Amino acid sequence: MLTHTPSTIAHILNELRKTIVGQDEVIEQVLVAILAEGHALLEGVPGTAKTLMVKSLAEIVGARFSRIQFTPDLMPSDITGTNVFNMGTSEFTLRHGPVFTDILLADEINRTPPKTQAALLEAMEERQTTIDGESYQLSPIFTVLATENPIEYEGTYPLPEAQLDRFLLKILIDYPQETEEQEIVARWDAGFNSHRLDRMDIRPLADAATVQHCRHEVRQMRMEPGVQRYIVEIVRRTRSHPTILYGASPRASIALLLCSKALAAIRGRDFPTPDDVRDVALPVLRHRLALRAEAELEGATSDAVISDIIKTVEVPR
Repeated sequence: MLTHTPSTIAHILNELRKTIVGQDEVIEQVLVAILAEGHALLEGVPGTAKTLMVKSLAEIVGARFSRIQFTPDLMPSDITGTNVFNMGTSEFTLRHGPVFTDILLADEINRTPPKTQAALLEAMEERQTTIDGESYQLSPIFTVLATENPIEYEGTYPLPEAQLDRFLLKILIDYPQETEEQEIVARWDAGFNSHRLDRMDIRPLADAATVQHCRHEVRQMRMEPGVQRYIVEIVRRTRSHPTILYGASPRASIALLLCSKALAAIRGRDFPTPDDVRDVALPVLRHRLALRAEAELEGATSDAVISDIIKTVEVPR
């Protein structure tokens, strides 16, 4: 039974709407990542409230927040931290890097070289980091929410497949609707300022451990065998589709399972359905497969191919 999750999600949604206009689907997917103990890659043009959403979420859940602005000269130690020699004590002391936090905003992650991008791999997968041969545990709710700009490729380094696969979801953020943009302008005219969140009437959760309680409830949810087979069939068909060079791995099947449970919890149910699987399939799978070059030249997209696959898989009754 879900006890903490429904009220917690309702509180987070109500508070997020104080700073974010529209983007309900995006907000839902970000919450899926939080509840499913995963990381998310947010892709959208500048000015679509990616940073504001992450900062607001950290404020609402009462989490520690760090931000890294990725640049070509960023070093791995700028992310993890380093040991610094203390002249007074003649000893090395650890200077913690930004990964020692709860929610980490990796801003424009594709602007730094692969060596530095890889510094996040261990932290994302194991929730620990190794500095000078010694391992350090990170926060149990450590979550990376990374952003990238889809329209500017000069001076960028595409994320390698190994790191892309570490992201539970790839979330696409589009321009707001006309009515939503009108409301954004009206809010700013009335005095709203995204750089002054401390002046907003944001009410954090009463207990920061609530997120952990919600995650535990999501893990305890069970999925019907028919829905499990539905997930496996969708993922397996990505490996044989004629336009796909290589398909999704079993990690994608697990991601679909976890995200379906989290989405069901957000919707107030204690069991996931095929509808939940379909609704998270695009953000779960779009970054885990590669299309053949000839298919891309013909205008095929990952989202279109995934949608086509879903239509061919029989829905369990």
